[in-house]
Amino acid sequence: MRDVFGVVDAWLDEGRPFALATLVALREAATAPVGTTIAVDDRGHIVGNIGAGCYENEIVEACLSSALDGETRTVDVNLTSDDELMGGTACGAVMEVVVWRPQAAFAETARAIAAGDRDVDFEIRYERADRGACAFTHRIGARDRLLLVGATTLSAEIATMARRLDFRVVVVDPRPAFATRERVPDADEIVLEWPGEYLSRVLDERDCVVVLSHDPKLDLPALRSALDSNAAFVGLLGSRRGQASRRESLRAEGVSEAALARIHGPVGLDIGGITAAETALSILAEIVASRHEREGTPLRARGGAIHPTLLRNH
Repeated sequence: MRDVFGVVDAWLDEGRPFALATLVALREAATAPVGTTIAVDDRGHIVGNIGAGCYENEIVEACLSSALDGETRTVDVNLTSDDELMGGTACGAVMEVVVWRPQAAFAETARAIAAGDRDVDFEIRYERADRGACAFTHRIGARDRLLLVGATTLSAEIATMARRLDFRVVVVDPRPAFATRERVPDADEIVLEWPGEYLSRVLDERDCVVVLSHDPKLDLPALRSALDSNAAFVGLLGSRRGQASRRESLRAEGVSEAALARIHGPVGLDIGGITAAETALSILAEIVASRHEREGTPLRARGGAIHPTLLRNH
């Protein structure tokens, strides 16, 4: 959704007529999270997807009207039907969507949401015939930070995928020949510093750390700093033999068994992948699964069976 608000900022700067459609309430199946927003300009250009299936066009038409007349509208979407006319949607969601036209002052908010460096709140006020005056307030959180230790080929693959998953990617490596923009072009930041020292200063409870360097001079200090912090996720790449060796070294330095148990390793869900891209996918899959578990939404509760092999480490 950050791409949507980046476009909103640009359209406000241009003075282009447009409207937003925001999902303000949802019952039953989660077609999209509450707060999901799309933008539609007066020429019919659409940015984003609100997950309304065959009703998406109705929402777009409401946006086109609001882009031209500035009026706020509501669209109620019922996806519980399964008839031939509606194409058999049958996902069971009931959605309330508000279509609204932001004022010029909203550009600052849109810019902050697009940047993702801090939590941002926005409010929509609207009227409904059945409820009268209503207000919807939504917070879009800052991007979680993913810190990758080692500027490797795998780091580059992870960085490319992670940005689409709304992570701010920081690659940490003290080696000038490795820590370059050419090697990891999609990282948000490349830190030319010893990982243990850097991580000890910056980690917080929303951070995820993945150690990828295969060099004990980098791995062990990074792991110590990560385990000394309250980082949300600590992952370690490497074979089971390598995992045992790293754990034994940390144990000899006084790291507790409880702390060692926090290490996800070998990091990544077992999807049978071999290539760097497949390994990156497996690592990010485990991080996303862990994030949803922390937020109280277990994998099976989100719908669809999860094959047992996807829940095991390598």
